[in-house]
Amino acid sequence: MAPTELHDEIHLKVLRLLEGNPRLSQREVSEALGVGLGKTNFCLNALIDKGYLKAQSFRKSQNKLAYAYLLTPSGITEKAAMTARFLKRKMAEYELLQAEIAVLQLEVSGDQASQNP
Repeated sequence: MAPTELHDEIHLKVLRLLEGNPRLSQREVSEALGVGLGKTNFCLNALIDKGYLKAQSFRKSQNKLAYAYLLTPSGITEKAAMTARFLKRKMAEYELLQAEIAVLQLEVSGDQASQNP
């Protein structure tokens, strides 16, 4: 997978996750994605810099400030475009896997036929 595709996939996962629950902490996003906190922070900042997310502060408890990560209109549009690209890529991978499975099935069938004369 190309680095751009990997970034797209992670960004899409973040946007989908935050669309459903904008008040997730960075730590919660990190755990949900299975990536490090530093990578999560970098990703969130990149999405904010691109204008896809905005961080809105709110009080989580009496002494801690937290953020709600809200998708912007351009973030919603880009999420749809990322989803379409992701789906197209996964469909192509699926078709390649189907072809590979068919070849392997033929090999197995041929091997079994040659062992049972």
